[in-house]
Amino acid sequence: MFKEKTKRQFVPWLYLLLPIGLLALFTYLPVINMFWYSTTEWDGFDPHKKFVGFHNYVKIVKNPEIFHSLFNSLYYFGGAVIQISLALFLATVLSYRFRGSNIFKGFLVFPYLLNSVAVSLAFLYLYKGGGGLDLLVKHLGLGRFLTLWLGNPHIVNFSLAGVSVWRYMGLNLVLFLGAIQSINPELFEAAQLDRANRWHQFRYIILPGIKRITALSVILAVSGSIGVFEIPYIMLNGSNGTTTFVIQTLKTAFVLNQVGLASALAVTLLGIVLVVTFVQRKIFKDEGVDLV
Repeated sequence: MFKEKTKRQFVPWLYLLLPIGLLALFTYLPVINMFWYSTTEWDGFDPHKKFVGFHNYVKIVKNPEIFHSLFNSLYYFGGAVIQISLALFLATVLSYRFRGSNIFKGFLVFPYLLNSVAVSLAFLYLYKGGGGLDLLVKHLGLGRFLTLWLGNPHIVNFSLAGVSVWRYMGLNLVLFLGAIQSINPELFEAAQLDRANRWHQFRYIILPGIKRITALSVILAVSGSIGVFEIPYIMLNGSNGTTTFVIQTLKTAFVLNQVGLASALAVTLLGIVLVVTFVQRKIFKDEGVDLV
């Protein structure tokens, strides 16, 4: 009896041995290695690494360019708020089925399926002088608002954040729509019998029912805004004040050949994401919503 009980406890760990080993080999070990690099002064080629302790972290704190790249993340976070709000609104509308709703869903989700390079190149043509956006603004009689969408340093980050909203809204739409459709339909039937309007159904049924997905979307949005890379790098290579924290890390490692400092930047980014995620988990506590 004792051996049978021990066997039942041991067998699950035996199945988990391989994935845990791979996780440690390809995730935790590189993180530990990266932390070691962050305490050295290394160019990525010299076989000898000079240990400098926390000197690289001190350089990060004293470098104003680092704080500017972090500040740029606020543009994408603002875009993420708009993105989540639009996705929630559209998912709520599409949850009430109507003619042509499936086609509309396809149009909204399609941008998320596109390659980031293709999206960035398409918006380069859209934003250029005399491009599609300028033609639209002129057609609407708003020619006085024409500007250099990617050339004006006061506008460029808003333009790039707009690309991010268009690119990733489909993902949030799918998450919200799936969560709404998983809510017990009897709740909506009961609400209709009680003559609850659409707003009351959204406030008292849908919002509580998708609380977990909303928390997940916010966590992904904050993490994504801090670690944004593809759009500003492909479109402008981080120029004109669009450098983000990840682009700064990349240039430090492969352009300036300061791998030790770049590793310190990567560790700092990891720490920021972990802290933000921990705070969000405390704010969005799982209260066990029982609406599904």
